[in-house]
Amino acid sequence: MISKNQVKWVRQLELKKNRRREGLFVAEGPKVVGDLLQAGFTAKALFSTREREDAQTVTDDELRRLSFLQHPQEILGVFHIPEQPESLSTLGNASSPLGNTSSTLGNAPYADGLCLALDGVQDPGNLGTIIRIADWFGIKAIYCSPDTADAYNPKVVQATMGSLAHVPVVYCQLTELLAHVRCPIYGTLLDGDNIYRQELAPQGIIVMGNEGNGISQAVRSLITHRLLIPNFHTAHETAESLNVAIATAITCSEFRRRGI
Repeated sequence: MISKNQVKWVRQLELKKNRRREGLFVAEGPKVVGDLLQAGFTAKALFSTREREDAQTVTDDELRRLSFLQHPQEILGVFHIPEQPESLSTLGNASSPLGNTSSTLGNAPYADGLCLALDGVQDPGNLGTIIRIADWFGIKAIYCSPDTADAYNPKVVQATMGSLAHVPVVYCQLTELLAHVRCPIYGTLLDGDNIYRQELAPQGIIVMGNEGNGISQAVRSLITHRLLIPNFHTAHETAESLNVAIATAITCSEFRRRGI
């Protein structure tokens, strides 16, 4: 039987300030929880409607009281949030959970291929979908500006469908990161050049911008390759732009289509 304090403890993690204070986040469902455990994430607590040696057994009603989902899925886990680097100078520290430094990106880890940089992406659903897209297309890491949605928001975690376990998400000042990298910096812009006619390098950072305002001016000034996903339907008026998650999928797909 779970206590009122346990319910309160789990439910308070819906708020970012509480997740930051506790250093914890919630994941739900066998797929998401299983992938996080397999990837080495440390569980503070597990609650399951099926008997498990590593979990507290709860009833369906108790799981509903804990859950953030309309239809709870058998198991809920409270996990430790991986430590974030205090500054970019610590990103390549061997003792950091973020891994070793790659020379192609200066002090940035996971840069022996393609990385994403998200500049102010604020919708949790978009962020979760982008993390899932990054996992599918083999993106090495996602760098997020401080004003990007929290990757450990319950809505984001569920939208990733377990991909949060496979793709490192690092929050940092993008201008600091991009100013020191030694690789192409791609940005999707309405005044960019047709992506299908551009050379695309096997290493680099792809910048995706805010849902309403796009890429900020400060970050835009650091982009070395401006890309445009063209609109092929010119016979009549169409949408002004693509959803950022869809644009991310198209961009990543074009890089991979070329065998990069």
